[in-house]
Amino acid sequence: MNCKKLLLPVLATFMLVSCAEKQSETTKSEIRYPLHTVTLSDRVLQADYTATIKGCQTVEIRPQVSGMITDIRINEGSMVGMGQVLFVIDPVPYEAAYEIAVANVKSAEAALSTAQLMLDSNKELYEQDVVSEFDLMMARNDLAEAEAKLALARAEETNAHNNLSYTEVKSPVNGVASMIPYRVGALVSSNITQPLVTVSDDSQVYAYFSMAENQMLDLIYQYGSLQRAINEMPEVELRMSNGDIYEHKGRINAISGTISETTGAVSLRAAFPNRGRVLRDGGSGTVIIPSERKGCIVIPQSATYELQDRIFVYKVVEGRAVSTLIEVLPQNNGTEYIVESGLQEGDVIVAEGAGLIREGTVVVAKDNNKEE
Repeated sequence: MNCKKLLLPVLATFMLVSCAEKQSETTKSEIRYPLHTVTLSDRVLQADYTATIKGCQTVEIRPQVSGMITDIRINEGSMVGMGQVLFVIDPVPYEAAYEIAVANVKSAEAALSTAQLMLDSNKELYEQDVVSEFDLMMARNDLAEAEAKLALARAEETNAHNNLSYTEVKSPVNGVASMIPYRVGALVSSNITQPLVTVSDDSQVYAYFSMAENQMLDLIYQYGSLQRAINEMPEVELRMSNGDIYEHKGRINAISGTISETTGAVSLRAAFPNRGRVLRDGGSGTVIIPSERKGCIVIPQSATYELQDRIFVYKVVEGRAVSTLIEVLPQNNGTEYIVESGLQEGDVIVAEGAGLIREGTVVVAKDNNKEE
């Protein structure tokens, strides 16, 4: 009886060790991981581009005549209309110059009238042989000179009138006024370094951004031409500097015809409506361009691992893990890759933990409903 009692614990211990060894061998020979069967699906990818925002028309207002500012008729940052007077430059010297020009025109008109009378008189006298042909030619020359002086006087009058009108500096566009670096009493001229004010028409804004040359070539291959790309590209979004997505979508309406020699990039312009005046000239943001892909192979990024800047997955072939090189699109959504080559529809790959597997490992599908 005592021998039997001693033998039972020994047998139990042996069985436990044997089971542990078998379980260890099973663990070494097979790995249970979630698997993913490759199928075709549609995806919309997004590409982000840093952009600078400009009003559709921005004009620097500079004086066309010299003088002292006598009145500023706008507030900084206010809305202004086309033709509205923004500044007044002292008009007194230009009023005087205009009056002189008007007087010179009248004097030239009188001189022309006198010269015409003299010519008419000399013609009659020449026919009566009272004056010589020389006197007749001199009268004709005097008339021509009087006509030239009148034309000059009228040109000076027009110039003086324009200069007088320029003393009222008007806005050529509708828009929003910038800050004003000058005050009443400041002496200004046409060659001032800073403009009197900048007026930006921001009822519509342009977001300017750059795209690499290879991305531009991809667009040409996708749409057939740059013009078709402009016409057929989907609407784009704008992420503002605070991280919010702007409520209105825009469209790309211009692509540069040349490539920058310094950056190797192509400039593009996207137009956005600005009804609420949320976007301002000089601001910044990010243009988001969607790209729709139909019937493509999509795999989770967790199913991949990188080796020397190349991307691999483990494809399950006859129950074993086979390392497979794949090529993916550079654009992705942060969680998935679109595979361009290396996989086919129906292939089975390890969905997670690819970096922990070795070539030839026996792979058994993980039962997600059962705790391992």
